[in-house]
Amino acid sequence: MKIEGKIAVVTGGTKGIGFAIAEALLKKGAKVFICGRDKRDLNRAAEWLSQHGQVEADVCDVRSEDQVRMLLAESERRLGGLDILVNNAGVGGFNKTVEELSGDEFRQVLETNLHGVFYGCHYAIPMMKKRGGGYIFNISSLSGQYAHPRMAAYNSSKFGLNGFSEALMQEVRQDNIKVSYICPGSVNTGFGGDTAGEEKAWQLQPADIAQVVIDLLEMPVRALPSKVELRPSKPPA
Repeated sequence: MKIEGKIAVVTGGTKGIGFAIAEALLKKGAKVFICGRDKRDLNRAAEWLSQHGQVEADVCDVRSEDQVRMLLAESERRLGGLDILVNNAGVGGFNKTVEELSGDEFRQVLETNLHGVFYGCHYAIPMMKKRGGGYIFNISSLSGQYAHPRMAAYNSSKFGLNGFSEALMQEVRQDNIKVSYICPGSVNTGFGGDTAGEEKAWQLQPADIAQVVIDLLEMPVRALPSKVELRPSKPPA
């Protein structure tokens, strides 16, 4: 896909992986619509990103089907359509056993990491069909295939996301819509209560995941890497 001139929506685009993907797309000439839940973070991110190209921003909680539907409608109204969807918004929900987790906490993780992706894809697919095709990226995790104690909610959401992505890929490939899910290992961000810093420089950087998105978009149309696993090359021994 030629990225220049394409229209992209990036959920959770105010920081970390989402911000890096939005920045990389803008530098390649795409028009980008980002969303997030915090208005102040959204304005700060949009101001920075605007130096690289045309960016729009709006508040959206992907747990709400109506908000996701309105977000994608706004991308069409303001930018003219939708070619690329990056489902990046997510929450961690670490460090609690199943016994300690509340029902509300479990639902919050599933509704953000899995239901929100469904809403985005559900409303994006007809928009992409109108434009002759598109590309959907679901940002997953290696935790979608390797379970860990005290991470049952997060594991569940990402295991589910991987299965969802595989099924969706097979459903829409004949419509010229590609679907890839990217499974990073440790990323140097503040996600899930982690702390970004030089002492964790061995971890993947958000720009590494953004580079994968760009590389996949620029692959020949005949090629579809439906799943990408990405790990730090040299973690601590």
